[in-house]
Order: sequence, then C-alpha cells, then structure tokens
Amino acid sequence: MNDVLQQSESLPVLIVGAGPIGLELSVALHRCAIEHLVLDAGSIGQTMSWWAPGTRWFSSNERIAIAGVPLLTPDQGKATREQYLTYLRSVVAQFQLPVCTFESVIDVRPDAAGYVVTTRSTAGENTYRCGAVVLAIGGTDRPRRLGVPGEDLAHVDGYLREPHRYAGRRVVIVGGRNSAVEAALRLHHAGARVTLCHRGEELPEDGIKYWLLPEIKGLIAAERIRGCFGCVVTEITPSHVVAQSSQGERRLAADDVLTLIGYEQDKTLLQRIGIELTGENLRPQFDSETMETNLPRIYIAGTAVAGTQTSKYKTFLENCHDHVDKIVTHLTGAHGDHVESVKPYARQIVSQPES
Repeated sequence: MNDVLQQSESLPVLIVGAGPIGLELSVALHRCAIEHLVLDAGSIGQTMSWWAPGTRWFSSNERIAIAGVPLLTPDQGKATREQYLTYLRSVVAQFQLPVCTFESVIDVRPDAAGYVVTTRSTAGENTYRCGAVVLAIGGTDRPRRLGVPGEDLAHVDGYLREPHRYAGRRVVIVGGRNSAVEAALRLHHAGARVTLCHRGEELPEDGIKYWLLPEIKGLIAAERIRGCFGCVVTEITPSHVVAQSSQGERRLAADDVLTLIGYEQDKTLLQRIGIELTGENLRPQFDSETMETNLPRIYIAGTAVAGTQTSKYKTFLENCHDHVDKIVTHLTGAHGDHVESVKPYARQIVSQPES
C-alpha cells in the first residue's frame, strides 16, 4: 500500500486515526469513491487495545456501531473489548479500507496542492501529499499524573492490565469514578486485596454507572473492599501509598498501585501543525458545521474535538457520528446520510447518553 501511494502525486484525503470515527469516515469516503488513506500510530482501535481483557463498553451496541454495519454479540449485551476490536477489523475487511497501522504522523505542512504529511514507521520516514487532512486522533493518549514522588516506580501503572496478574496481591487503586470502580470490582473478583483511595469524602454517585454502584457500595460496607475516602495521595513508596486525610497521614500497603484518574490528549501534533487550542481543555478550534479547523482543509473528528476532558466527559463515540456527515458534505458539497445505523438513536443519545 505505501509503495503504491509513494508513486502517486496526491491523495484527496488523508485520515489520521484508525479508531471508530476514522474508520466510519473511511467507509463514507469509500462509498463516495473518494481515494484516501487511513494512518494510525498504533493498531486498529488503538484506544480500546489497551483496555484490560474482558472490559465491556458502557454504551449499547447500536450506539457504537459504525457505517451501517450491525454490531452483534451473543445476547446483544454490551460488547467487550475483544468483540469490538473484532468488529472494527471486520469493517476494515468488509470495505477493504486502506489502513496503515503503526505509522505515526509527525508533521503536516502546506504546499501548493494542499498538504505534505510526514510519517514515521519502523521502515523509516515517509511523505504523502494530500488535498485534505482529517484528525481523528482521540483524546485519551496517556494517563493523567498525580504529580507525587514515587509515581514512576515500576509497580505503579495508569492502566488496568489482565486481572489475573493481580490475584493475591495488595492493590491500591487511586480514583473514584468509573474506571477506578470497575477495576476495583474486577480485581476483587480475581482475588486481589483491593483498597480504593479517593480524594472525595464519598463516591460520586453521578459519576458511576448504575450497574456498578450497588456492588461497590455493598463490598465497601462489608469491608471486602477497603474504602479510603477524603484521602489525597502525597507519595508512593516501594511498599506503601502515603495519603493525607483529615485524620492525618495514612499508609496503605501496596504491591501494585493503579492511578486511574483519567487520561490526557497528546497535543504534540496539533500544536506542531498550528491548530488553535482554546479553553481549559485546550480544545482544537473548529467550525461546528463543517468540522474544519482554523487551517483550511484540515478537519477534526471524534472525541479529539474535546481536547483533554475532565472527569465528567461530554464528548464520546455516541455523539460523534455526525462529524462524518459534516466532513463529507464539506468535502464534496453534497449532503449524504453516511451514518444511517445511529440515526434512529440520535435523539436518545442527546437526551440520555450512556457513555
């Protein structure tokens, strides 16, 4: 694929990001017979690939299906990480989408015909010429940091791994929302001795999914999971997490520490290109009708539009499907219904988001 494209003068569109919205846009362009290429620094669905095995989506299948292709599971329950990654691969295969993985975009520069895109892979640097660039790069590139001594120790991790590896170990989980609560439950059931350390005086009930809340509250009340609330972590040592509370300093024994306090968007490419970033979340500036950024023919799509979101996420896959129609319409000048599968649920998604 790369060798062939190197010989062509220019592509009409280059999509950066092979997640759900990047692939949904690729299918829409395919249906419009618009030549394009999808590049991703990692694998297809890179964000989902680092989820722990067996992790389930919070959204219903019909809300995260893309390109009119049904997402089917055995009982039509919420899809697991593995089921969704398989689904994304099947969409790529079904439409024979031009996807190149593990090829990072490191620069985008204007030229007379549009843009020159520089990439890097294990084979070295490549360049592509294109008329338009779509950045579907997501917003959860790396874990947030606590900013305390010991955070870089080997037993500290910002990601939940295979739950089996924590069996019989003392695990301190820092955080109090969905990711932290789900990790606490899964590790408890895998045989870990779990302490949930949260800076709030109690769990934020409006920030935890309804099917998780009763179980975590019951296990904490029964002292099967230890709850440490009103505690701010001040240091991590090889054997303990040191936290400060209104009762003074607490030392929580830990073989493993999971800092599940959210994730940040990597702004490097956005800043290098010259995308204007605004507000507390450093959101990319864009036209909400066309998804075009402050740079002509460079578009932003998917959760990337929100920058680094706070703990109360407002932008997620469910409410990003319309970005595809807006971009295709602006590129072609003709409106088309490219996200048919989600249209019946559009009003529900706005009024009752599940993610």
